[in-house]
Amino acid sequence: MFGVGRILVVAGCIITLLALLSGCKPSSSGGGAGGKTVKIGYMLCNSEAETTARFRALTKYLADTTGVNFEFVPVDTHEVEKRFKSNEFAFTHTNSLLYVVLKERFDVTLVASEKRGSFGAKTGGAIIVRKGSAIKTLTDLKGKRFAFGPMLAPTGYLAEYDLLLSGGIDPEQDLIYTIPAGTHKHEKLIYGVLYGLYDAAAAPVLDLEIMIREGKITADDLTILAQTPTIPYCTFAAAKGTDPALVEKVRAALLALTNDTTAEVDGEKLKVLKAAWIDGYEVLNDKEYDLIREMAKRVNVAPYQKF
Repeated sequence: MFGVGRILVVAGCIITLLALLSGCKPSSSGGGAGGKTVKIGYMLCNSEAETTARFRALTKYLADTTGVNFEFVPVDTHEVEKRFKSNEFAFTHTNSLLYVVLKERFDVTLVASEKRGSFGAKTGGAIIVRKGSAIKTLTDLKGKRFAFGPMLAPTGYLAEYDLLLSGGIDPEQDLIYTIPAGTHKHEKLIYGVLYGLYDAAAAPVLDLEIMIREGKITADDLTILAQTPTIPYCTFAAAKGTDPALVEKVRAALLALTNDTTAEVDGEKLKVLKAAWIDGYEVLNDKEYDLIREMAKRVNVAPYQKF
């Protein structure tokens, strides 16, 4: 006699055989993209909690719009390249320097560039001092206490470091510099200049703009000693080999975002752009990132670092 388990196995085999004979395949779990989950790696901004709160609605919107089961994955800035190399993500959302790194080393596809603040899809850096400071020129910075943002920050480290070099200042020889520890580094160095912890600092213009708008500082508190050229802001990219049709769907969905676009997350309907603190997306040409490449070569940082 057959046991119950044996009967179930036989029945399962018959069902599978019938499916094969009819030319059908058993359906896979999940939604979209053949039932697969497609991961988007989001570089952490100030913290994992903040990044999650900002971009979960955007991820849900992309899933709803494309019919693909996208998964939000927060990634520490210094782990982006390693985890991307292990094929963990099909798409990435990073700052523009990390996009250049991934483009150089893994030939990612540029999907869309993020717009935020006065310069839209581009942004700049500045060297700031406190209002009334005796420091009036870059030359005056020699021997002074200086603060940079994280080394992978395009407009908190890279652009300002390059600006100093062009002004005849070698940060390694001429400055007493530091990089603040912990989260919210850009705010820390701006406050550090305001309250006298540093004589000067590298500050993203966007952060200055936001802090002024939020009333954290005033336009009269600080002086911009010098300002960098504008370079692309945060960027969506796709791994080489990602289905071109899916890349186009994601690009079209990002470009279609408006201030009224919503997505439902945990039962709450959120305005996608407002939740993400962004103004929208546009498509830049990869050549517009060449200025970042030139800066990275002069400053000797990834992906062109020579030890």
